[in-house]
Amino acid sequence: MLGVINRSIVYKTAEIMLNLYKSLVRPHLEYCTVAWSPHYVKDKELLERVQRRFTRMIPELKALSYPERLNRLNLWTLEERRDFIEVYKMVHGLSTIPFEDLFEVDNSRRTRRYSLKLLKKRCRLDIRLHFFSERVVNVWNSLDDQSVTASSLNSFKGNISRLRRQSMDNFVR
Repeated sequence: MLGVINRSIVYKTAEIMLNLYKSLVRPHLEYCTVAWSPHYVKDKELLERVQRRFTRMIPELKALSYPERLNRLNLWTLEERRDFIEVYKMVHGLSTIPFEDLFEVDNSRRTRRYSLKLLKKRCRLDIRLHFFSERVVNVWNSLDDQSVTASSLNSFKGNISRLRRQSMDNFVR
């Protein structure tokens, strides 16, 4: 699909290319991610390579590094996006994976931000730090209340995009 876009579009502004990518390419990359979401680094890199290729297709961004291109386009890595969407689905009961199996809500009085702050558990082994349930807690807790309590998945995605534009440094690793 990226090849078709590259061959058929002559005037490649960031806005046009981003709209084409979001409507024609990214849905293929995100389809059924819960079922096939890769856990090997090599598989994650294969998927991310598609987005890297897309960002290089925009002439004014070609010379920049990948994280800088993501910042300019207000995109996050595909893994981050998958993680955000999956946690949102689990928190709001839209996933088949029970929320209580992986996460615990932080009910302490120190959480002034919002009611859906996740509890960060202590890890005895370093390998545990890379598990999904540990990896996403800090990033999820950095979101604002409007995003976390969004009424629908589409409004959540819109809120996250808005936050990305406002403070890009929160999401780039």
